[in-house]
Amino acid sequence: QVQLVESGGGLVQAGGSLRLSCAASGRTISSTLMGWFRQAPGKEREFVAAISWSDGTTLYTDSVKGRFTISRDNAKNTVYLQMNSLKAEDTGVYYCAANPLGQVRGALNTRNYPYWGQGTQVTVSS
Repeated sequence: QVQLVESGGGLVQAGGSLRLSCAASGRTISSTLMGWFRQAPGKEREFVAAISWSDGTTLYTDSVKGRFTISRDNAKNTVYLQMNSLKAEDTGVYYCAANPLGQVRGALNTRNYPYWGQGTQVTVSS
């Protein structure tokens, strides 16, 4: 069983930065795909970024490319999302998720992730 806990959310002005953390407990297999998703009020949960636990391969949605960076520390079982140049439209609840035996091909589908954190609120004021 895998448990995920997000932290690092908060209130920030447009143009500012935040770093989110996702701590995973339990044994994480090398083939696990870790993802970040977000959900704004009244909208569907959307893919933000993903990283392969084993080799560090990354994938980003177009709207965050060049601004967000996903990384991982395997020794700490922790995944990070560095968010720079934040915009008001980045506001939402951010969730981390784990997909054991996952592949980059299926990274965007929420149904491929059986493990989810509780979420952390990110609010960007303009």
